[in-house]
Amino acid sequence: MNLRLIVVLVLLTGLASSCSEEKTTSQEQPMDSFRSEVEPTPVRVAVSEKRTFDYLINASGKIEALDQLKVIFERSGYLTELAVKEGDYVEKGKVLAKLDQTESLFKLEKAKINLKNAEATYQSEILSFDGIFTSGDSVRIIPVRDQLMAKSGLFTAQLELKEAELELEKSIIKAPTSGRVADLQSKTGSLVSAGDELLEIINPSQLELKVKVLESDIHMIGMGQVAEITPVGSGGGVYTGKVRSINPKVDENGLVQVGIQVTDGKGLLPGMNARAIIKAPQNNSIVVPKQAVVSRSGRPVVFTVVNGNESKWNYVEAGKDNGREVEVLSGIEAGETVIISNNLQLAHQAPVQVVKE
Repeated sequence: MNLRLIVVLVLLTGLASSCSEEKTTSQEQPMDSFRSEVEPTPVRVAVSEKRTFDYLINASGKIEALDQLKVIFERSGYLTELAVKEGDYVEKGKVLAKLDQTESLFKLEKAKINLKNAEATYQSEILSFDGIFTSGDSVRIIPVRDQLMAKSGLFTAQLELKEAELELEKSIIKAPTSGRVADLQSKTGSLVSAGDELLEIINPSQLELKVKVLESDIHMIGMGQVAEITPVGSGGGVYTGKVRSINPKVDENGLVQVGIQVTDGKGLLPGMNARAIIKAPQNNSIVVPKQAVVSRSGRPVVFTVVNGNESKWNYVEAGKDNGREVEVLSGIEAGETVIISNNLQLAHQAPVQVVKE
């Protein structure tokens, strides 16, 4: 072998050895060094908790007054006096209106005269049975007395007087309960008939929201459960209430009516549209904010922070979702720091930086 060939082989061997060492050195660079060169992703975090999970049932309906009565006319006649207007507060028993009493007073006076005539006839008839009435024998007195009262017309006269008094009483319409006047239907001077509506009395201090709930959710609702009530167009006002009634029947649309009594309805009016969120407590579970759960390959994932600045990919089994929080059945434990922002494209073991709100 000549000298030139030997020199070439030695140079090639050295070059190959150098390339191999460079490759080995490059492969042996630590992952920590690589991650340190990547800018950390700023993330907000929360802590997973084991507590009662409130499943939120959303429903809408109208606000009604629990104490709400319609006042009607019990007789016909001309409305001669109207003592209230819409919005007035009235106490129970207050005179609301009066009908023309001319005819009623005439009937009452006539009934009184007829009663006096009947009493005179009765007293005259008694004289013929003086022996019986002075005997003290009730067995003999009672049937004779009743016979004479019927014969003299005293029974009829007494009933006619009661009818006339009742007729006169019906001409004065009084408040059956305390509350505010609404939906006034008649005006002074108008002719009304028996059964016509005069007005409605509403007690605004006791209000109830009637909502429709899906039949699939009704098994999670019970008496006394707390609800948040938000009137439509109220500008963000939120009221509290409690479930007061549950209709034991499902309607043709698969809905069940639930009554929610408003705890403090100041500012609310009957007829308002409102939304309700009924809180249905579930068993103790791991609970995380809804933003903590993302989907990867069709499976729910929660990222947690480990080592203070590194993300960890956790497949989880998600339970109920109330729109604010998610129930986690498995995959993470209570007390873990979960990532709730910038986690849609986050990778496993990616560098992160926890930021405050």
